[in-house]
Amino acid sequence: MQTLQMIGITPDALADLIDNRLNNRFKDVLSHLQPKEPNLYLTRKDVADMLSVDVSTIHNMTVRGTLQKYQIGGRVLYKRNQVEDAIVKMKG
Repeated sequence: MQTLQMIGITPDALADLIDNRLNNRFKDVLSHLQPKEPNLYLTRKDVADMLSVDVSTIHNMTVRGTLQKYQIGGRVLYKRNQVEDAIVKMKG
C-alpha cells in the first residue's frame, strides 16, 4: 500500500481537482458513445417498391450479392440501411 502526502493543498482544493478530472474523463467517454439505432427490416416487396423495380429484380440482386438477405421466422427480410448503402454504391 502506498502513502501519498499532499503538501500545500486544502481538502476542498483536492476535492475540486478530483471532481474536475472525473468530469473530464466522463465527458471524454460520453463523446465517444453513440446511441444505437434499431435495425429496420424491409420485405422484398418493400425493397422493390423503394427501388421501383420488380420483386424478381430484388431476388437477382440478392443472388449477385448486391443485397444481403436475412431470414427471420421463415421470411426474407432486408435491413433498410444496407439497402440504402447498396443504392449509393449502384449510383457511384
